[in-house]
Amino acid sequence: MSRFFMLKRGSLISLALALLLALAPAIAEARMGRGGSFGSRGFRTWSAPPSTRTMPGTASPFDRSAAPRPAPGMASPMGQPRGAFGGSFGRGLMGGLAGGLLGAGLIGLLTGHGLFGGMMGFASVIGLLLQIALLVFLARLAFNWFARRNANVMAGAGHRPSPGFTSPFMGRAPFGAAGFGSGAAPEAAMAQPIRLAAEDFNAFERLLGETQAAYSREDIGALRAMSTAEMASYFDDELEENRRKGVANRVSDVKLLQGDLSEAWREGVDEYATVAMRFALNDEILDRATGKPAPGSPGAMETTEAWTFHRPSGAGARDWKLSAIQQAA
Repeated sequence: MSRFFMLKRGSLISLALALLLALAPAIAEARMGRGGSFGSRGFRTWSAPPSTRTMPGTASPFDRSAAPRPAPGMASPMGQPRGAFGGSFGRGLMGGLAGGLLGAGLIGLLTGHGLFGGMMGFASVIGLLLQIALLVFLARLAFNWFARRNANVMAGAGHRPSPGFTSPFMGRAPFGAAGFGSGAAPEAAMAQPIRLAAEDFNAFERLLGETQAAYSREDIGALRAMSTAEMASYFDDELEENRRKGVANRVSDVKLLQGDLSEAWREGVDEYATVAMRFALNDEILDRATGKPAPGSPGAMETTEAWTFHRPSGAGARDWKLSAIQQAA
């Protein structure tokens, strides 16, 4: 074989490998939502849900959401305006004083007295530096005192989670294969914690399987009945894209392995519940023409996701609808 053909063959192999690497993320994340984070969690859309035993880390922020993002300068999840204080306080003070020192040196240069001539020589510079150090020390003491005082006020102003917000499965063995276990305390933010019943958790497990089955059937009507309008629109877009590509996503054998409550709350006329779920499924990408698995089809797998459900306040367990899906970060 000539050197030309050997080089050409090597180039084709490299190109094929590059294409496989480029397509790998899209193929590997073929299930409902394609491994992304999307949807809305009401007022808490842009704050991460509390970690749980099932998802001990944090959930990924949303890639797609109809909820407006907080404007710059709005209150952070802890209720403190961004940029009001923090680690930049000392740096800002030192920066201003250092700028004044540099400015004085430049004036000395411009007037012909040398870099430090404008401050009566080296001894004056040492004295000024000592005064700066004293001012910074006193400023930090004052800042730390005010920070501790504000923290104590917040702690005593009713910002503790309601004792009624514990999961009814607290301390029990999981249900399903492992079930919903201990819940995490929610952040206090423009909402009232609510208590969930056993039938609510049964509804979450049912929706986990039924939404995946409807997605596999490409039944957008069923998906609209089990999810919010926003989520249904995302699923509709994904199914339409699959049809354009000539493939079909078939999801089967969905089984909850472990789950627990992250937070549940009421805001106005809406109620939300976010649960962490680890589940197994068989995820296949099939060629529509042949019905055979496409190259790189994921197959049997396990994944952990945080699902948020929504219902009108006071509604029953069968009124929950899927409102958001978030991946583990």
